Amino acid sequence: MEAIRTLTSTAAPLPLPNIDTDQIIPKQFLKRIERTGYGDFLFYDWRRIQSGPNAGQPNPEFVLNKPEHSGAKILIAEKNFGCGSSREHAAWAIQQFGFRAVIAPTFADIFYSNAGKNGIILVCLTDEEVETLLARSTANPNHRITIDLEQQTVKDDQGFLAHFDIDAFRKDCLLNGLDDIGLTLRHEKALDSFEQKHDAAFWLAPKPAALTTAAPETR
Repeated sequence: MEAIRTLTSTAAPLPLPNIDTDQIIPKQFLKRIERTGYGDFLFYDWRRIQSGPNAGQPNPEFVLNKPEHSGAKILIAEKNFGCGSSREHAAWAIQQFGFRAVIAPTFADIFYSNAGKNGIILVCLTDEEVETLLARSTANPNHRITIDLEQQTVKDDQGFLAHFDIDAFRKDCLLNGLDDIGLTLRHEKALDSFEQKHDAAFWLAPKPAALTTAAPETR
């Protein structure tokens, strides 16, 4: 997982509450056995025209299809982002599309956990603060936001400044690029030592004669 300390980027504004994981990554893509390539399916239904002669074509009105928001690494949404099912695929899709942070007033608990384990900063701000950033990024696609994870602040070049809270453990993981595997590998030497002792005691040590002598064949 890539470590992240500060992030400065334009933002894609998505002014909707209760965006659930089935909209983030629809259920038909959960059958894939790979863990990569989900960025192409982020907001799949919203990104495409659903009816009429152009059904299935990209919807030019959806924010992620607008060229002026291409390359944004920050997504801004309204309250209860990531509600619905617990699918980790939602976090994979957001991260693999290119977003490194999501700003919203509140997040669903399981999504919050999944996002942190996949290197995504989730920033909780007040309703008023989120509305300010939504309005500025909508009015000006070049509006740039800086998220400082170490200082736990969000600011822009128009004087906006806000503080956000984050769990200390999750903050440390994001700052150091540690997912669950990385956390385990921090104890690699101790694990190797345990395995060597375990092998010596249970697999390599001579076995008592009573255990190694074959039982007589019976007829």
